[in-house]
Amino acid sequence: MATIERTATVAASAAAVWDAMRDVAALHTRLVPGFVVATDMIAPRVRRATFASGTVLDERIVTVDDAAMRLVWSIVGEGVEHHNGATQVFAAAAGARVVWTADVLPDALAEQFAPLMTAGMATMKEHLEGSLAGA
Repeated sequence: MATIERTATVAASAAAVWDAMRDVAALHTRLVPGFVVATDMIAPRVRRATFASGTVLDERIVTVDDAAMRLVWSIVGEGVEHHNGATQVFAAAAGARVVWTADVLPDALAEQFAPLMTAGMATMKEHLEGSLAGA
């Protein structure tokens, strides 16, 4: 199974970053606007994310752990045999450290997912630093 990991330091408090991240229905407004253009909750624990590229993915929300500031989801369908995505927020001297990990099957999906995760993390960092300045 292929594993992809991206890490970024965000110049905002861990609590403020987590507050935006845990809002699973608002990817397109609070976390990665422009990268994700729409988020719809199609079932209590399933969100449909529409990306700027036009790709639409259904993601089952597995865990929203406030104590650990950790969010886990999986992609349902779309030629994905297995996907487990997790983001976790940690307090850091410069604000917050965000770690995003994805385990995927088939392994070849890593080639597609890795650059998207890089772009998504860059969007997240830029947006949060702009919208949470001083938080």
